[in-house]
Amino acid sequence: MSSLTYKDSGVDITKGNQLIEKIKPIAKSTLRPGVLGGLGGFGAMFEIPLEKYKNPVLISGTDGVGTKLKVAEMLNKHDTIGIDLVAMCVNDLIVQGAEPLFFLDYYATGSLNPEIATSVIEGIGEGCRQSGCSLIGGETAEMPGMYNGEEYDLAGFCVGIVDKNQVIDGSKVNEGDHIVALGSSGPHSNGYSLIRKVLEKSTPSAEQLNSLIEPTRIYVKSILSLANTLPVHAISHITGGGLLENIPRVLPDHLSAKLNSNSWSQPEIFKWLQKEGNIDSHEMYRVLNCGVGMVVIISKESSSQAIEHLSACGENAWLIGEVVHSKGEQVIIE
Repeated sequence: MSSLTYKDSGVDITKGNQLIEKIKPIAKSTLRPGVLGGLGGFGAMFEIPLEKYKNPVLISGTDGVGTKLKVAEMLNKHDTIGIDLVAMCVNDLIVQGAEPLFFLDYYATGSLNPEIATSVIEGIGEGCRQSGCSLIGGETAEMPGMYNGEEYDLAGFCVGIVDKNQVIDGSKVNEGDHIVALGSSGPHSNGYSLIRKVLEKSTPSAEQLNSLIEPTRIYVKSILSLANTLPVHAISHITGGGLLENIPRVLPDHLSAKLNSNSWSQPEIFKWLQKEGNIDSHEMYRVLNCGVGMVVIISKESSSQAIEHLSACGENAWLIGEVVHSKGEQVIIE
């Protein structure tokens, strides 16, 4: 009887080591000041730039991309899903005014396909470059029996920094403040279980499928530029839970957001999803971003300047509503 090897059980150590070598130049392309050492250590090191901050606060976040992975698998397109992974993490950090510093990823699969894994991690590298943070570590786990064949799952973890007196926490939101929207690039990485249900009963065009795999927009540079220019009262990332559940997360209990549905036209992909799935408007607003990737709450006096600034940064920004005294619902869409 021949002796068993790890490869016999479905885990190929050689492939894993080869992947690490392919990842190293990707990680190197994301380097920023503060990174100490390279990939391969037990822990990743980052030196905090204390000289830039009086009272530095670290803000961390972790996320995945949900069942958008299934759409990537269906289309055999894996080169942008890593951008989604980074975006979902860094867009959460900037809500509190934090500058992303470093990122780590977790890639789990039933059987490692180095080409697919490299493509995914190249996307992670691109997301890190767009957001100015460094890919400093991660984990690749080959787990036969946990996933079917080359199916994979992703998770990301990011840490950012902000001065304590610059933290944006919603405490300065006042009645009468204006709400400025930033357009999304599509559904981003949320609501894909509902989206896939629609796909089961419809025949999407190539253009519609491309809209569904379009990577999540990264707002880091635009939002941080705005926060360094004008006094921002609150920011909400329109992620899982849509407009109805994410805006209340940054509002005081006694205030509500009143949004004007006529202030924007939802991108065609959302209109198609609603029609094909026979989804009512309340469900759309509760699950999908409906064309709004981020909202900024700012004083009435500063909103025009904020829109101009964000537009100059390349964002599609507009006045979507205002903050009013709450009479029950924390988000009113009229």
